Amino acid sequence: MTAAVDDWTKQFSANGSPWSGEYYVDMAKAMERACFDYIMLEDTLMISDAYGGSTEAYLKHTIMGPKMDPSPQAALIGAATKNLGVVATLSTMAYPPFLLARLCNTLDHICGGRFGWNIVTTGEDLAAQNFGMSELPPRQQRYDMADEFVEVVTQLWKSWEKDAVVLDRATGTYADYKKVNPINFKGKYFQVRGPLNTAPSPQGQPTLVQAGGSPRGRQFAAETADSIISLTSGVEMMREYRTDIRKRAAAAGRNPDEIKVLFVVSPLVDETKAAAMDRFNRHIHSSEFITTSLAGVSSVTDIDFSKFDLDAELPRLTTNGEQGTLDAFAQWGSGKTLRQLVIDRATRGLGGVIGTPEEVAERLVEVNEEIQGDGFLINCPFGKISRRYVNEICEGLVPALQRRGATRTKYTEGNTLRENLREF
Repeated sequence: MTAAVDDWTKQFSANGSPWSGEYYVDMAKAMERACFDYIMLEDTLMISDAYGGSTEAYLKHTIMGPKMDPSPQAALIGAATKNLGVVATLSTMAYPPFLLARLCNTLDHICGGRFGWNIVTTGEDLAAQNFGMSELPPRQQRYDMADEFVEVVTQLWKSWEKDAVVLDRATGTYADYKKVNPINFKGKYFQVRGPLNTAPSPQGQPTLVQAGGSPRGRQFAAETADSIISLTSGVEMMREYRTDIRKRAAAAGRNPDEIKVLFVVSPLVDETKAAAMDRFNRHIHSSEFITTSLAGVSSVTDIDFSKFDLDAELPRLTTNGEQGTLDAFAQWGSGKTLRQLVIDRATRGLGGVIGTPEEVAERLVEVNEEIQGDGFLINCPFGKISRRYVNEICEGLVPALQRRGATRTKYTEGNTLRENLREF
């Protein structure tokens, strides 16, 4: 018998039309009251048909779409908040470097120094086909292109020297032209003259966020990001990931303590542990949950998981899509069936994250101490962020964490996003 799925996790939980931005602004305000570091606006650039060779599952269950452009959403949220960081996902495939550098600077001004760019290279051929390509370049080449892309935008952000804006009323001078210079970049993939034609970013340059999972992705993240998001499952793999990132960062000449690695966790809290477990069990065993989970993984890996037996172990797979996501999901060598992997994905391989706010807070503190971590990025275990889930986290779990001294109870006024990240 198929278990019923409560409406609070479904695409109708925000009346099916959160596209004015109001829903996300309300969520951001709740997160700001709870003193989160930042809100992450993830994105995709296509409607997938990877699962079952059809768009049916994606459009029926609103998987990876509809997606509104994260840039105006970031501007709305930045204008409606004072302290919360706002991170938008922008693809190195979809933007020319000059346009992205200018967009990020503009958003950092609107957000008052609280904007972050989540750097993605894009891992789906269908997305590439929306931008004039038949397929994506190989993953190694995409990261090589991303390395050069970040180098270009960084040079553009530095094309205005720190004291270039003089605001000299006596001479009627806004900026010293001698301190705003072309970059004349000529690389393997990009050629950009510069300088940037926006005022310098309040942070010097926007905060950089990345989610490298494969060895090449980890290297890119360790060399580039201020904050890294990891989908790694389980305490041991989390510890290994953070240790590896820190080693790579140090080898690249960076201070590992300035890079904040946040592990994705999916806690579920309720008034009692029994109530939380009941909600969890009703959802993870539903056909809808299995379909939406597998369709989501199919989308970013370009592998059709509808072809595999739910009650058998997955064969070893590789992809030109998001290999790191595939590896984190598949847990190679664990002996788990595909159905078990789907259930694990709901909790990100962590036991103890379903229960009362106090129980879950205690477990998250324990895990963070075990991995000597920097914190977590919270995501709903069932994929759809609802007002109910936001309230349970912001008004239930976070206060329990604050009582343990595990997270801030107030912001330092005037801090940029980068400064807020480095406070902990």
